Order: sequence, then C-alpha cells, then structure tokens
Amino acid sequence: MAARAVWKGHLAIDGLNCPVALHTAISASARLHFHIINRKTGHRVTRAYVDSATGDAVESSGLMRGFDTGKGDFILLSQDDIAAAAPESDKRLEVKSFIPCDEIDRLYFERPYYLTPSTPADAELFVEIRDGLRAKQAAAVAQAVLFKRLRAVLIRAHGRGMIATLLNFDYEVRSPDQAFADIPDLEIKGEMLDLAQEIIKRMKGSFDPASFTDRYEEAMAALIRAKAEGKEIKPIKRKKVEKTSDLLEALRKSAAA
Repeated sequence: MAARAVWKGHLAIDGLNCPVALHTAISASARLHFHIINRKTGHRVTRAYVDSATGDAVESSGLMRGFDTGKGDFILLSQDDIAAAAPESDKRLEVKSFIPCDEIDRLYFERPYYLTPSTPADAELFVEIRDGLRAKQAAAVAQAVLFKRLRAVLIRAHGRGMIATLLNFDYEVRSPDQAFADIPDLEIKGEMLDLAQEIIKRMKGSFDPASFTDRYEEAMAALIRAKAEGKEIKPIKRKKVEKTSDLLEALRKSAAA
C-alpha cells in the first residue's frame, strides 16, 4: 500500500509543472507516550484553559489569540483575522534557483519530507527532474505555502525519489557569536595535534543509523515491563565522569589503545 501523502501539488520549474506529493519522513509515533494521571484516583487528567485573573475555566469557543505589546495589553486576533492575512496556497512548489547540493549550511535544515510523483502516471517528468539534479549534483531551492506558512524548501535527488527539506528562515537561526564568545584563541600543534589526528584516523568509520539506539526509550520500555510484572525496580548505576587533568597524557593513552 502506498504511503499516505500529507500534501499534494505541483513542482513548478520554468513553465514545467510536475504533479508531486509530500510524505512524512520523520515520525515520533513509535515513541512511548505517557498520560498525566491523578495520583489519588488513578484517572487521566485533562488540560483546561483558565483565566489568569479570575481563575475561571474558559471554553474553547471563548478563546482567541493575542500579541503581547510589552505594555501589559494585547492586540487581539480572531481566527478570521489570521485566515484573511495568511498567504493563500496555490499548491505549487515553485523552484527559484538551482544550487550545489552542499552549499546550504545544515544549520538551516528543519524537517525532511519524501517527495514523490502524485501518481505512477506522473512519474516520467518527475524522474527526468530527479535524474537531472543527480547528474548535476544540484539541489533546487523552492518556495511554497505549506501547513499555512510560506516556506523555503530544498529539493534533492534521493534514491528512487527526492527529499524536500523545509528550511529555517534566517531570523530563526541564531548567530554563533554569543555562544562561541568565551572560547579562547588557542593554537594546538606538535605532538598534541599529531595525537588528535591519529585518534581520528584510528576511529574512522561510516555512518550507520541502525547502530544508534534510543537508550531512553529502551529504559522506559524496560521500566514499564518491570512494573507490569511486579518486579523490583533497581536504579541504574551512574558512571562518574572525571575531568581530564593531563590532556597530553590522555591523548597518548587514547592513541595507543
């Protein structure tokens, strides 16, 4: 059975219109999900909106959005106001330019989606675009109204299909200057640099996503099984991480391992 699309439209390139579909590539549905429970009754707790001044519960029909002006009051926006101002979707992924695949810093990558032909009958033009991108080692930068927002999208060939990655806007990506401000200007050379390079060379490998496991999920699953079976819950022994006092000696030991 074909995967269900979350969006359908056209990939538009200089007068060409290729019917395409977006499919979710990342999903959290397989993760464990917990409910909030009333400790006294064992019943699930539901969330409610409460007026911050009166303490009264507010029904969903009485809610609206407000922008904080910073002066203690709000600019109120109804759903109709927001709908009238939001960009209208024309169901088009409109390509603006083609760039080298590695030109965009991955810091701007937000979320990937699989891009496919809308139907098998639409595959010919899709495959032509995909193979053209692959041959040129290029990516397409496109814009589209997706999920009620105008988004920038990076489209790349991937296997039998393509990947459409939503991009963060420039204002959403924080400058590293403040985070890196306290890192001193140091020049590492001589034996320390040689040892660091030797460690990197020795540990060279390839990325295998299947080799990484979610230890938190595994621990929670084990905890749930133990609880269900009435077993004693034993706390995990935590390893103490000691700070390296002699960096050069530590590098020597690691390189010699």
